[in-house]
Amino acid sequence: MSKLPVVRDFMDKVVPTLSPDTGILEAVDFLLDKHVTGAPVVDTTGAVVGMVTEKDCLRLLSTGMEADVPRGVVRDFMTTEVAWVPPDMNIYFVAGLFLKANYRRLPVIDKGTLVGAITRFDILRVIQSNLKSNGA
Repeated sequence: MSKLPVVRDFMDKVVPTLSPDTGILEAVDFLLDKHVTGAPVVDTTGAVVGMVTEKDCLRLLSTGMEADVPRGVVRDFMTTEVAWVPPDMNIYFVAGLFLKANYRRLPVIDKGTLVGAITRFDILRVIQSNLKSNGA
């Protein structure tokens, strides 16, 4: 039997991050420039303290009154309860996590350090490589 694929085999190893003190409008620009739906928020020690996603940023539209420009920093909008996975987790288990939850990306943390991210798109690559190679 072949080895089951794990997160480290398919994760993005370069992960753009934000600081909790980054302006929220700057964070919107960041997500758009990087073409990502969310990014881990890390403190000065590199520890993940939150996630800011496109959904979090949508709250900007509800905070302004009439033509007021929304203000604030990432800390004011980020999700602080961050689900994450280790790099050695079975990729099929991660696919199940994505099916049960509303998020699109998970930080990959090893020994307290951010080492990557795994996304729904990465799971598509798993399907492509494994199902095609098995003649499906």
